[in-house]
Amino acid sequence: MRLSRFFLPILKEAPREADIASHRLMLRAGMLRQQSAGIYTLLPLGLRVLNKVCAIVREEQNRSGAIELLMPTIQSADLWRESGRYEDYGKEMLRIKDRHERDMLYGPTNEEMITEIFRAYVRSYKDLPLNLYHLQLKFRDEVRPRFGLMRGREFLMKDAYSFDIDQDSARHSYNKMFVAYLRTFARLGLKSIPMVADTGPIGGNLSHEFIILASTGESEVFCHKDYLDFPVPAADVNFDDVSGLQGIVDKWTSLYAATSEKHDAAAYAQVPADRQVSARGIEVGHIFYFGTKYSEPMKAIVAGPDGADRPVHMGSYGIGPTRLVAALIEAFHDDAGIKWPEQVAPFKVSILNLKQGDAATDGASESIYRELTAKGVDVLYDDLDQRPGSKFATADLIGVPYQVLVGPKGLAAGTLEVKKRADGSRENLSPAATVDLLSR
Repeated sequence: MRLSRFFLPILKEAPREADIASHRLMLRAGMLRQQSAGIYTLLPLGLRVLNKVCAIVREEQNRSGAIELLMPTIQSADLWRESGRYEDYGKEMLRIKDRHERDMLYGPTNEEMITEIFRAYVRSYKDLPLNLYHLQLKFRDEVRPRFGLMRGREFLMKDAYSFDIDQDSARHSYNKMFVAYLRTFARLGLKSIPMVADTGPIGGNLSHEFIILASTGESEVFCHKDYLDFPVPAADVNFDDVSGLQGIVDKWTSLYAATSEKHDAAAYAQVPADRQVSARGIEVGHIFYFGTKYSEPMKAIVAGPDGADRPVHMGSYGIGPTRLVAALIEAFHDDAGIKWPEQVAPFKVSILNLKQGDAATDGASESIYRELTAKGVDVLYDDLDQRPGSKFATADLIGVPYQVLVGPKGLAAGTLEVKKRADGSRENLSPAATVDLLSR
């Protein structure tokens, strides 16, 4: 992509309303525009990152055996009345009426709708286990939306819902998502810690939040330091291995870890002082097991092995990809801007033509741009007629992992300068070696 043809509305100054790094940098880097309180447009640069985050989320959901569908954002209030949650949910739910005066709502979550879909088609335990997920916009009318995508009113959610014949099977489905979440966040470059959490309006008696430690986290969390060094399950983990998965979950829940709502000061005091971690945390995922909370009132019933009908056991599992974009920036930035991990970066390489209009630099920039593009590398070519300092500032701000500096002095020596954004390291390479390095 040539920068001259890309839509990248860079801001020189951060707006006053941006209180945390991710909000400030997303606005400055032309990733985000606020439309109203807690509601944002993701501009092209931001959408490219979100799409890469969603791709990793999808891959790990699919690897675990979950199956994707897509449910609507607008739901009938009658479904929520069936479950008993319509009046209980609170003002966060946006309630509306259609032209026929039917009560509708903009879905904050989808337990009721997925249960209705399940009961319409599944009749036997032979069709279980089943886990259905989608990526869809949600709306929760937060009383005080703030921090950009970290706590907005409209947001993208990956929500999955499992159905099992009994509690033991449901626990295995819960463990699948537990392990899938560990893998998902690790692939995004984040170290997540599963913490015992409050179930809130979702309900149930088993719940974990996946927390990343960050100074701008919304709440205080407490955990054993050893979690930071635990190895993440490998790509070849067997999701059908009941005891194997339980072993992984047992290890990742063997030490103290809790959100402030579930914090037990006496239990935390038993952790050796040099292993105690008390920090701010950002929730990036939340999983729940809630048994028959929805299946009983909504009559999601299947025939068991003995022929007797019984309500299915359910769980739900959420990841907020839009929030993850903000969380990644909180974890990876410096005073100059964002430092994207390569796997989610909007572009892998930024080519900076330091003397636009010069035949040599124009030719070399065009050549390496074409070569990298032909090899499938995401490239942003800064072909604007601007001073080098401005190009450096933009490249650092938007956080592309590699910058290729094409200038007259380097070309005279037969080299290009390659800068790695993560650590600022630089090396001079021939054009062929540059293409080889960046196309790996």
